Amino acid sequence: MGLAEISLIALAIAVAVAIWRNTNVGPLSLAIALVVGHYMGGEKIKTIIGGYPVNLLIMLAGITYLFSIANVNGTLQKLTQFAIKGVRGNVALLPIALFILAFALSSLGPGAITICALMAAPSMMLASQARIPAFLMAVMVANGTQAGNMSPISVAGVIVKGISEKMHFPDWSMILWLNSLFFFFAIGIGAYLLFGGLKLWKEHRSSEKAAILNITIEPFNTSQLLTMGGIAIFIIGVFFFKLDIGLGGFLFGSILVLLKAAEEDKVFKAMPWSAILMVTGVTVLIQLMSKIGGMDLFASIMAKMSTPYTATLVVGFWSAIISAYASTIGVILPAFVPMAPDLLAKIGGTDLLGLLSSIILSGHITDVSPLSTLGAIFIANATEDQDKKKLFRNLMIWGLAMSPVGAVVCWLMFTVLGIP
Repeated sequence: MGLAEISLIALAIAVAVAIWRNTNVGPLSLAIALVVGHYMGGEKIKTIIGGYPVNLLIMLAGITYLFSIANVNGTLQKLTQFAIKGVRGNVALLPIALFILAFALSSLGPGAITICALMAAPSMMLASQARIPAFLMAVMVANGTQAGNMSPISVAGVIVKGISEKMHFPDWSMILWLNSLFFFFAIGIGAYLLFGGLKLWKEHRSSEKAAILNITIEPFNTSQLLTMGGIAIFIIGVFFFKLDIGLGGFLFGSILVLLKAAEEDKVFKAMPWSAILMVTGVTVLIQLMSKIGGMDLFASIMAKMSTPYTATLVVGFWSAIISAYASTIGVILPAFVPMAPDLLAKIGGTDLLGLLSSIILSGHITDVSPLSTLGAIFIANATEDQDKKKLFRNLMIWGLAMSPVGAVVCWLMFTVLGIP
């Protein structure tokens, strides 16, 4: 057995152990890179460390630093409250409003995991009080965050951008974001129609339900206004003046801290360090695999299952299946995205953008599985009167069902219809 085969098996073991023991796959990947690369392959430690994605680290740390300020000082929570009040007592509009809010907040930078963690408790409580099915609310909010997850300044978008730059791909950030919006908007509409949305419109709006949504909200304080202003300028800088995402996040975050918009120690504690280490740690192992032939072997295995016409379908399906049990940003994006050009080279395909879109969207669509992060967040925040076992079962069925559904939809979008 060659080193390429060993590295591929090692990656599979890392993912399996991380799922089984519920441990962070990042440090485990770094440990495997040391054993396989240095002790078995004879690579120098300096070479292995050279595979650490410093640019990606700075981008992730900078963007999460800025938006941790918005989380710590209550800016994001207050935006959520205003959105809830905006439905004016119409319970049937609440899941739709929260979908749109989740999309907007996720697009601004925090990403799906952070926004789900922020919105899960209030949205599940509102679902309980307004008698909205818990499953419907969880799926709508989660898919809303996913719709905005590929924004050029959101966490997943930043990860793909960092990998793409290293692989010398074109800058498809905006196209991937629009594809994600279209894809998850369609999924959200389907979920709303199938799982109780129409029934909410048929029910008479009771005064009890209307009162629940008639909440009193304090005005934005000085710290929150400064935060919104800083984020607005940051977004304008990124989109129109090519401001570096990571360093720009540190710039505006530092200004807000100096203006006492939030306590810096709380901001650092709120940053998702485990997720940052997970993504960057796996990337080191992927870089090592690329050097010793592991990724080429991975592409060869996928190529045997694919043709140019079915590549988006096959790769999308496997992305979805693995993502239902593992992290999309920690495993799917670092492992599958770099493999895409090698796969196309082996099967003779040319639609790299379609294949990348299929990997990204299929990987994200199953994240509402209770074995994945987003689904677990909603299970944890279900209220006492909401049947957690039923919610777990429904989310599990949804996650597994979305594996073939997501792959087929991506195949139709990017191969059959040829959407960019």
